[in-house]
Amino acid sequence: MSTVLSDGVIHVSDDCKACDHCTFICPTGAISGVLGQKHHINPQKCINCGQCLINCPFNAIYDLSKVEELKKVLADSQKFVVVQEAPAVRVALGEEFGQAPGTNVKNKMYAALRKLGFDRVYDTEFTADLTIMEEGTELIHRVYGALGVAGFENVGPLPQFTSCCPAWIKYAEDNYPLVLPHISSAKSPQQMWGAVAKTYLAEKLNVNPANIFSVSVMPCTAKKYECERSEFIASGYQDVDLVITTRELAQMIKDAEIDFMGLADEEADRFVGLSTGAATIFGATGGVMEAALRTAYEILSGESLGKVEFDAVRGLDPVREATVEVPVKALGTSLPVSVCIVTGTKHVAEVIEDVLAGRSNYHFIEVMNCPGGCINGGGQPIRRDTY
Repeated sequence: MSTVLSDGVIHVSDDCKACDHCTFICPTGAISGVLGQKHHINPQKCINCGQCLINCPFNAIYDLSKVEELKKVLADSQKFVVVQEAPAVRVALGEEFGQAPGTNVKNKMYAALRKLGFDRVYDTEFTADLTIMEEGTELIHRVYGALGVAGFENVGPLPQFTSCCPAWIKYAEDNYPLVLPHISSAKSPQQMWGAVAKTYLAEKLNVNPANIFSVSVMPCTAKKYECERSEFIASGYQDVDLVITTRELAQMIKDAEIDFMGLADEEADRFVGLSTGAATIFGATGGVMEAALRTAYEILSGESLGKVEFDAVRGLDPVREATVEVPVKALGTSLPVSVCIVTGTKHVAEVIEDVLAGRSNYHFIEVMNCPGGCINGGGQPIRRDTY
């Protein structure tokens, strides 16, 4: 079972009008209450996704904020504060400053983070690439194991599920523990980055990891839950110390009276800031699948891809499937790799049931809790004008 924070991440305020809209939105039945009376959230069932929060018409649901704590850390000269930002943040942050949805403001975001006092500004895309390599390689090993290739016994069953969405992971732990061996062993990009920050980065910068304070800016409220899971202490210290959302970063920029759109563009620090285009698409449904398929295809075939896009896995349908013909050089044949993409946890139960019953022919399944992927996460700007 998952580690549940003592009082949960998502809460209902006294402003609740008991309209019952949140119970319809919640994918796990965590919200209860009689129509006309204040509703409540059961943290044992809640997966911290924040979809109720961004869909509440009365702004009566909120996530636990760590902004004030972060401001104190930034003011502490003894702390070396590093920050990472997920790909979905850069194309949503601008909305808080009058820009059209989808405007990429990453270079102004980097500049703003430095003005807020962060010692190093990096990008989660670096470890998104690591996730791609880990999940792609793990998929290959599982495929070889299923084909009976010597040396790949007991590497894990097929299909392999993705592991980057903490809301999906908690849902699986709470409701389908038998499916856990199918989930990739790879940490999420956020947690990989935290581990790198407290180990490799600390060594290269000659900074005591005890003095490094690792911060994430995420489009996702569930990331606040994820960073506090007890297993994420690769260095002996908490890998990611604190998570703020896109909305909270915007709040900090406004509190500091920074003219965001007037900032000169800056780049992320390069030490662990380089990345590929594959990492950028992580924030959209199908993006993790597409990125991992690119890696698996090149390793299995021994050939570079002429066309890197896998259009078949793109789209916004809640459940999508595709088959990609992959040449397997080591076997002298090709393998039809069957994949499935699920966007919205409420749609995943039937897929899991088929897997557990042995009816699934998929090799790889991507699950993202939020409709459309991280770009619509519970930590993103709230568009009241869409109601």
